[in-house]
Amino acid sequence: MHIADALSGSAGLEGIRWMLTRAPLRALRGELGAMLTDPGMLGSCHLRRVRFKPGHKLIAYYDVNIRVGGGGKDGIRPVFVTWGSHKDGDPRQAAPGRAEMEAEAVRRGVAAPFRKLAVDTRELRMHIRVSPLDVRFPQLVRVCDPDYVRDMVAGAYAASDRAPDHARIGRYSVTLVRYRPAQRHVLRYDPLDAPERRALFAKLYSTSEDGERIFRLAKQIEEWLALHGNDVTSVRPLAHVAGDAVILYPQVLGTPLSEHLRRTTHSLASSLKNTGAALYALHHLPQAVAGPLKLHDFAAEVEQITRTSEHVCALLPSVGAALKALLDQALELYERLPLEPPAFAHGDFKTEHVWVAPGGLTLMDFDKCHVGDPALDLGKFLADLRFWCAVYGQHGLRQAQEQFLAGYGSGASVERLVRARLYEAIEFVKQTVRRVRTLGHGWARRAERLINCAQAVLDDLQATLGLPAKRSSALEHPVMPSGPASHGRRAAAAFSKHWIG
Repeated sequence: MHIADALSGSAGLEGIRWMLTRAPLRALRGELGAMLTDPGMLGSCHLRRVRFKPGHKLIAYYDVNIRVGGGGKDGIRPVFVTWGSHKDGDPRQAAPGRAEMEAEAVRRGVAAPFRKLAVDTRELRMHIRVSPLDVRFPQLVRVCDPDYVRDMVAGAYAASDRAPDHARIGRYSVTLVRYRPAQRHVLRYDPLDAPERRALFAKLYSTSEDGERIFRLAKQIEEWLALHGNDVTSVRPLAHVAGDAVILYPQVLGTPLSEHLRRTTHSLASSLKNTGAALYALHHLPQAVAGPLKLHDFAAEVEQITRTSEHVCALLPSVGAALKALLDQALELYERLPLEPPAFAHGDFKTEHVWVAPGGLTLMDFDKCHVGDPALDLGKFLADLRFWCAVYGQHGLRQAQEQFLAGYGSGASVERLVRARLYEAIEFVKQTVRRVRTLGHGWARRAERLINCAQAVLDDLQATLGLPAKRSSALEHPVMPSGPASHGRRAAAAFSKHWIG
């Protein structure tokens, strides 16, 4: 097997597995060992995420175990690896300033036990970046320094009216929760002097302007839900540190709603209804309050899914063909549906962004808020419920979807609910190509089943509207039970009487 064959996609799924489990992985471990002050400190490399761009590059995110020894505590270090030519590699990671950033990391003590944080091997076409290196986010090094964090947090609390006693905390442990070079980073700060205090989370932005915009929007949403959210709140940011383009958030207690979908309970039903009510309130946030936001429409969403699914088309041609046919079918159907004026939308409304605690629900993550069709949020959440019910083997999908829609309210237009079902189908495709890991055994079979499930949702909607299903590219395997919400069926039936001839 050759790297060029794997990167082109001609070697198929086995080529990607070879890259991630055989000779290239051994070469990666060799380079990582050489980057450490003691190669013997290198432990296991746990693959967290894979992205494949056929004919371009393969990207892998690892958590690398570092053995400290001497009675010390082992650590985990996020590592980002790209295989591809230097031309195809991310040029921002080789930009001027990398040497200075590495030197700053060494000086602040956040590079250790690594001697260096970047390696490019032309022979292996491999580019390694070890956290906290990212030239697009030069502030990442300093906000990983516990001494700098202490002063930054103290300054943020001093400038706010919230819990000023936190300003006296002298030490924080720093954990990189998410390391995505050239994209985004999230860190966790735990107060060591006062372990009873909640942790803080720092979210980095490429520009201070972006951070300021999200900070202001998150505050506006929290204030709006306090008035209209039916006891559902959102996480209110503590501060925007303009000099570092960082937003500080307090820790949210509880667990994500996705965890509660493992079993059907009365409290789950209540949480789903309250989530629907909170989303309805969000969709009525005045644009004048939200401020200027980008416009996002159905075509843009389909284009985004198409880009995200390039690897599926290359590695599983039959699944890719079915996926493309589904998206084409969805676009054709959407053009026949009446629209409504764009409104405020969360943009990434899913169960992981709804946290459940004894005191109620808390919404979070407003980075993708936009102006567009509110049906996207509805459809995305319906698809998310469908995905987790499939993962957990739960049969309560119908009830879960109906409870959520009941909470959203009878005031929702029939047209919006019909478009939500259409969004549900394409968002389920999006979740399939993003969440089903490429490396795992049985990936091809699971991808087929999930794409077939999305097609079943779309076909069910077309049948309810009195339109013939178009499944010329459907996969041969039986579909998963679709379990459509009867609320959605009734809405589609009522809609078809007035709009579909």
